Amino acid sequence: MSARSFGATAIRSLARSHRAPTIRPRSRAQLMSPRKFSHRATPYFSPHQPWRKKSAAIFAAAAVVAIVYTSRFNEVRAEAPPAPTPEPPELIVEEPKKKKGVSKEENRDMISSQHLQVKKSWENPGVYAWGSNASKVAAPGSKDVYVKTPRRIPYFDDVLLRDIKLDMNFGAAVLENGDLVQWGAGYSDATEQPTATFKGKNLTSIEISKDRIIGLSKNGTVYSIPVSKVDQDSGFKPIESSWMGYFGKRSDISYRKLQPKNLGMFEKVTAISGGLEHVVLLTNAGRAYTAASGTEDFPSRGQLGVPGLTWLTRPKGPYDMCHELETLKGFKIQKVVSGDLHSVLLDKSGRVFVLGDNSSGQLGIDSTESPYVETPTPLPINGWYQGANQVPKVTNVFAGGKNSIFTIDATRVAGRLEDPAGIRNLGRVTADAWICGRGIKGSLANGKWTHIQEKPVKIPALSGLFEYDEKKHRSIPIRMANFSIGSEHTAAVMANVTYLDANERGSEDDTNWGADVLWWGGNEYYQLGTGKRNNVATPLYIRPLDMAAEIEVGRKDEHRFHITPKHKVKVKGRKVEIEQRVECGRNVTAVYSGV
Repeated sequence: MSARSFGATAIRSLARSHRAPTIRPRSRAQLMSPRKFSHRATPYFSPHQPWRKKSAAIFAAAAVVAIVYTSRFNEVRAEAPPAPTPEPPELIVEEPKKKKGVSKEENRDMISSQHLQVKKSWENPGVYAWGSNASKVAAPGSKDVYVKTPRRIPYFDDVLLRDIKLDMNFGAAVLENGDLVQWGAGYSDATEQPTATFKGKNLTSIEISKDRIIGLSKNGTVYSIPVSKVDQDSGFKPIESSWMGYFGKRSDISYRKLQPKNLGMFEKVTAISGGLEHVVLLTNAGRAYTAASGTEDFPSRGQLGVPGLTWLTRPKGPYDMCHELETLKGFKIQKVVSGDLHSVLLDKSGRVFVLGDNSSGQLGIDSTESPYVETPTPLPINGWYQGANQVPKVTNVFAGGKNSIFTIDATRVAGRLEDPAGIRNLGRVTADAWICGRGIKGSLANGKWTHIQEKPVKIPALSGLFEYDEKKHRSIPIRMANFSIGSEHTAAVMANVTYLDANERGSEDDTNWGADVLWWGGNEYYQLGTGKRNNVATPLYIRPLDMAAEIEVGRKDEHRFHITPKHKVKVKGRKVEIEQRVECGRNVTAVYSGV
């Protein structure tokens, strides 16, 4: 073992411990003491006195030599080896990132990765995907079983999308004109590239179940389309009337309509959210309806919100008939979200209702009595801040897989025994993110691998954050703009301050920057985009999507991906408002240019 690992005291101890056992000589002080070496004559006469004097002198000289030798010997053995002279630190002079003789925009690209990312998202809109590719979803046409890092899907180059949803077996997207595009082995083994299938319905958003696609049109009509091309071709094809009301013809593919009953005048469906077996419909009047969304399994975990409703007890009519959530009458629902087998609803006053499967604690309530909830049940949000002297209000809800997330604005108030005049942060708003459900693969983002989390917990990395707003000249809370929750992994888009107004009139230091995006959860199929396969229990960043552009300007992988928020730019000669969006699917992930 190197002597560097020990202190001087330890080295001396080791040196002493290896010496052979000898008689310790007396110290120099003892040997030179007047008591021992007196020059006075002895008080009695002896015939051997001269010999004794010589012997004493010889002994004294020998003792001195022994003392000096032993002392020097001990010094050699006890002293630590001289420490090597530290080399002076190497001075690395960083070359300036700016270059002479290049344009202002090129210098901006070199000094700021974020500026380059924003620029590329506007110049080259499209879709990046990664994760499982066993069914040719992440990379159509590729033989790779996994796509480990973001890769463009060529079909969508320079294409803007309204929505995209990804399953391990199939993918579906809504083009800018509202047509549905499908791909993957779940759609057709014979068709490798994305194909437009359901046209002319002006779809705005879609949800996917195990075997069907639920699409919402701009006029509020809800369609249910088979995923499989075989089912589209062989199933019942309804007759569609022309714009004049007659001379109808049969549809090109099979589909069904989901039709809520008793809608009021001018009331229509404005949002949908679905899981593996069910879908929730929200109207502009704040009413919520549920329906079965697949043909493989009828919802049996309380997802429909009707007590006692099963396949055997369902009312007469279509299996996918719509059921109004009667217990929510009087509450104006403003958002509905769904996981695989559960749903979360938020009303305009910030009240939260949950229903469906709770086997992993995804409803945020105790599951000991029953593993699922058949009627919408309110969540006791105030209890999460008990004793904190804060009043919470839920601002948004998100769901996916077996997890639910709630974002909350918590306002500091005076406690019962506090003097408001002495509270400096009275009225201060803190933005928090709470999560519940399955966490065995790190999905709770709290650094733990919890199997079941019934009571919601804060996401530490995404709660209580602040930043300085240069325009407002004060600190503001950093809220979350969006969470995309897949079957096992999640992405969080922060609502941090962004800047998109850099132009030719500004300096070359005037650069754009987007919003932070963090990722965590299951990574068995490389769906996190890190290039590695380990699950992640705390939020992390990934590299920029277009690494080729980063390398071209001299950067490596030290920078992180930032997403471009909504902004009006020119695309193919026309002005359009676009943004980048994240979609975490079933072990597949995409970032796309959305309108």
